[in-house]
Amino acid sequence: MSADWTSALTRAQAHAPFLERGLEQLPQLQALLAAGRGEEALAWVKAAGADAPDTGSALRREKSALALALAIGDLAGAFPLSRVVQELSDFADRALDAAIAAAIRARVPDAEPAGFIALALGKHGARELNYSSDIDPILLYDPATLPRRERDEPGEAAQRVARTLMQLMSHVDHEGYVFRVDLRLRPASEVSPLAIPYEAALTHYESSALAWERAAFIRARACAGDVAAGESFLAAIRPFVWRRSLDFGAIAEIGRLTRRIRANHSGPLRPGPGFNLKQGRGGIREVEFFAQTHQLIHGGRNPALRLRGTRASLDALAAAGLIDPEDARVLGESYDRLRTLEHRLQMVADQQTHSLPAEPAALDNVARLEGLPDGAALVAELDAITEAVGTRYDRLIAQYAEDDAGSAAPAPGGAALEDKLAELGFADPAGLCARIEGWRSGKLRALRSDAAREAFDAMLLPLLAAFAKGPEPERALLRWEQLLTNLPSAVNLFRLLEARPALGELLARILGLAQPLADALARRADLLDGLFDASAFDLPGSVDDLVSQLSAGEADDDYERLLDRVRRRVGELRFKLGVQLIEGSRDPMAVGQALSRVAEAALAVLAEAATTEFEKVHGRVPGGALMIMGYGRLGGGALTHASDLDLVFLFTGEHSAESDGARPLGATLYFNRLAQRVIAALSVPTAEGALYEVDTRLRPSGAQGPIAVSLDAFERYQREAAWTWEHMALARARVLHGPIKGRAALNGIVHSVLELPRDPAKLRGDVLEMRRTMAEHKPAKSPLDVKLARGGLVDIEFIVHFLQLRDHRALVPAIPDALAELADAGMIDPAIRTAHRTLGRFLIAARLLLPEGEEPPPAARAVLASACECEDWTCLTDKLAESRRTVAQAWQATFGEDLEIE
Repeated sequence: MSADWTSALTRAQAHAPFLERGLEQLPQLQALLAAGRGEEALAWVKAAGADAPDTGSALRREKSALALALAIGDLAGAFPLSRVVQELSDFADRALDAAIAAAIRARVPDAEPAGFIALALGKHGARELNYSSDIDPILLYDPATLPRRERDEPGEAAQRVARTLMQLMSHVDHEGYVFRVDLRLRPASEVSPLAIPYEAALTHYESSALAWERAAFIRARACAGDVAAGESFLAAIRPFVWRRSLDFGAIAEIGRLTRRIRANHSGPLRPGPGFNLKQGRGGIREVEFFAQTHQLIHGGRNPALRLRGTRASLDALAAAGLIDPEDARVLGESYDRLRTLEHRLQMVADQQTHSLPAEPAALDNVARLEGLPDGAALVAELDAITEAVGTRYDRLIAQYAEDDAGSAAPAPGGAALEDKLAELGFADPAGLCARIEGWRSGKLRALRSDAAREAFDAMLLPLLAAFAKGPEPERALLRWEQLLTNLPSAVNLFRLLEARPALGELLARILGLAQPLADALARRADLLDGLFDASAFDLPGSVDDLVSQLSAGEADDDYERLLDRVRRRVGELRFKLGVQLIEGSRDPMAVGQALSRVAEAALAVLAEAATTEFEKVHGRVPGGALMIMGYGRLGGGALTHASDLDLVFLFTGEHSAESDGARPLGATLYFNRLAQRVIAALSVPTAEGALYEVDTRLRPSGAQGPIAVSLDAFERYQREAAWTWEHMALARARVLHGPIKGRAALNGIVHSVLELPRDPAKLRGDVLEMRRTMAEHKPAKSPLDVKLARGGLVDIEFIVHFLQLRDHRALVPAIPDALAELADAGMIDPAIRTAHRTLGRFLIAARLLLPEGEEPPPAARAVLASACECEDWTCLTDKLAESRRTVAQAWQATFGEDLEIE
């Protein structure tokens, strides 16, 4: 049948507003189509974005023109379905490739795009995209070859490329859009970054991937970026996708997947208004899954079945004698017709829809766009098609329902379990077996239902195996027992642990390695939920971002709920950061800075909330405001998991003023009581537990002085009565809360005090005497006490503060920044900066892994070594010793005094 371009244009203008607008906006293209010059029209399309100002605009123009040309050619009968979907898919490849190049060059302008891969999955992978398809790529990168700026870490560079790519592809403006991009098919999308390192993705598919991911990769192909590397990756994971043997668990999962296709659809069961051509019974998805299920089962042994296209796969299955040739013909022809009608639905308004319109007039409109007389004719045709497909899919469900019913393995128990525990290496398999039977007995809420016990049994042996090879099996078991006791329901957790064995290994490391995290889990088992989120291994954002995150709540939240919410969310953030330390996914120094940002945000939110509550009763002090300074590690912006908060409270305004509330207070009493409210908000346990320990002993006059003093009193004390050690502490102070004007005034006071003229000899004597006193009264607990041991972090701080006070240089609170300025000025050996990083990394990791300062077990040694960029424990101890010697040399150079290093 010859193409009818005139009818196609007439129907498009009458029944498809989206196409009508396109024809009006692109008169040159309309002229080519009206003349029946379809191939010339497609060639014109490829140049549609030639004069665009940027890549995104060029791609949007080309996509709009391509959709129009293909739609008219499709309606005319000039372009068959196979041509339409391939042209759309090929454009998606070109668009992704251009977007990758643009994203890389946005950061590294002269770079040749390399080291970044886009894998096409689903309809894109099969070259079967429809008019309004999403694309579902998986983005991979090679850290060694991805172009990046010198200061960018490979992972950060890759995520930047991914985010830029998504923005470029998904942005919508008057020119349209390129494609909606969905990255949820990537490995472990709940916890993973947008772009995955090549090797990490390989590890995932080799050890942790789910059955549905196998199905997704049937149609995968390398489509953009470093295509050769992408093809190499697909070759490497071929054994994961195409297994030569299929175990009962996989067959059971196929049974569940086939039934889920039906169970998850809630729309009309038969064609009519609202019927979904993709998800409804006998629809597009059932044809695709019919082919893919057979491919999964048989493709491992028969490479001829490893095809991407749906029709080609059906034909190959029939040729191999695995399905009836008539079934292949009926399903294939039905698939083509369903896809064609799906396109008609999407042509009307360029919407990602698969459902017939609910309104009769709109249904008639779609039918007439296709050339049918009315909606009734369309529904009648669909009724016959979906019945033919649905009947065949019914048989598939019935087949694998039988397989699923017979595939469940009996729960391990009794002597068999005891033997397995002995095989895993547990010291007391009989005792552990008895404990497990106690868990199953129904005494624990989490294991009272049959479904829970079934899910528990399914993941039990892999989890026990993870515990057995974990760092501290007995401790992990004890903590797991506490976790089970606290869980009201655990079915989803058990199923997840079954599906993702790597999570069980992570749980074993958390429970066995980090007592603070294990204790947190024992109190709040829902902390595990945060590990399933995509942001689990991201560092928290800025303080402002965190303030917004901690503040967000329900409209009717009261003060008590706010206290609980902040504790809950801070606990989640601290837990995630602890997991990052255990896993070595972040530099401990970055974790320490993140912990400080979290604390600063919590302080900001709670101080504001406590002030608001206090003002309801006592009003405000005219001209007065509470100021809060952070000292020590908080002031320096790098906390550990064991850090308390060193705070000093001050206030602006006249101390003789009085508040204007229902119960007025004098300014000094007002701000002292308010400071106590803030301290309580930060430290008093609520239903969600405690938050931070607060230490206010660095305030003027120490424990003998009032909690809060005026700025004038603070300045007077610092100038007239403060000891040298108090000025050293002031050098690490930072204003964390208060109005802008008050912050400026307080910063001015701090700098004026730090810049006071000093007698160098007296200053040196004070500093050395102070350090000797500290060493006498707070000696190092062990050589691993990198804070207090001679040549450790305290000695670095004393060197820095001495030079700051003597020379009025590098007056910044963060020790790394101060060291950098002092080194640049030639006042210290730059090597001390490296020593500080090593010692600081060790301290941050050790406070989590060795909270009591104990000798680390082998597994903890490995984590500590990795945290300090060492291959093993010997390397680390050597590096720590070298760092302490470097500090001792700096001490001698600064004070002319030798340090005794153990």
